[in-house]
Amino acid sequence: MNRTENRASALGENFQRLLIANGGIMNISNTTAVRDLAAGIPGATRVFENFGIDYCCGGRRTLADACREAGLPVEDLARSLEEAGEASQPGAERDWRQETLTTLSGHIIDIHHSYTRQEIDRLEKLFDKVCSRHGENHPELFEARKTFYQLKQDLIPHMLKEEQVLFPYITRMEDAAGDGRAIPPPFFGTVRNPVRMMMTEHDTAGDLLKQLRGVTNGYTTPSDVCISFQTLYQALAAFEADLHQHIHLENNILFPRAVEMEETSAPDFYKPTGEFNEHRCFGH
Repeated sequence: MNRTENRASALGENFQRLLIANGGIMNISNTTAVRDLAAGIPGATRVFENFGIDYCCGGRRTLADACREAGLPVEDLARSLEEAGEASQPGAERDWRQETLTTLSGHIIDIHHSYTRQEIDRLEKLFDKVCSRHGENHPELFEARKTFYQLKQDLIPHMLKEEQVLFPYITRMEDAAGDGRAIPPPFFGTVRNPVRMMMTEHDTAGDLLKQLRGVTNGYTTPSDVCISFQTLYQALAAFEADLHQHIHLENNILFPRAVEMEETSAPDFYKPTGEFNEHRCFGH
């Protein structure tokens, strides 16, 4: 074992001991999946955002693999995760793994879907204003606006499909399971089918976010621009962060739990294929 591996191993052991001493809920090492860290450590998603680590669509990678792709020492990220876990007060962040699926899907609609719709309208107006004033000197704005418009075209019907089809079925399935009733087979066969579609669409959204970040140089505003330009880039960065959290809640918590519930409660029409766990949205 080389020196870096020794340091990572030692830090992993220390990190486990510290989290347990401070009421932690999981064992953390450089082989832990990013999605498990995001779901299990209060404040972890903010840490991942700060370091540019994809924890929603790229959540299946190990901590070490994610750091390697980001060119970041495992020790630095693990230390920040440790500090985030220690700094969080009990109850400061909701543990969505312990809530009902109905409560979680309602939260996603009320908080994230609502925010997404509001910000899409706001950002479209900001793009029009900023492109008209700064587009001549900053033609990258037009490419950013085109990419954002494509993201909007994908997200609006995507959220409707969740709200009108997938989430209501998950609620009915959870209600039936809680009452000990049989779950009527849905028209789409198994919950895996719409889940797979939603995750594929999440992949598309994630790719468009990466394009936006690239064309805007990480939402870095040039020195010769007005407050509207600055506001646009700040709003885009906030939109990206919220969408990451939104997709994380679905990909890494809601969807796996829904699939598991169907497998347990409706074994007659559940057919394990392994496709869900191998979907690339858990790790590019």
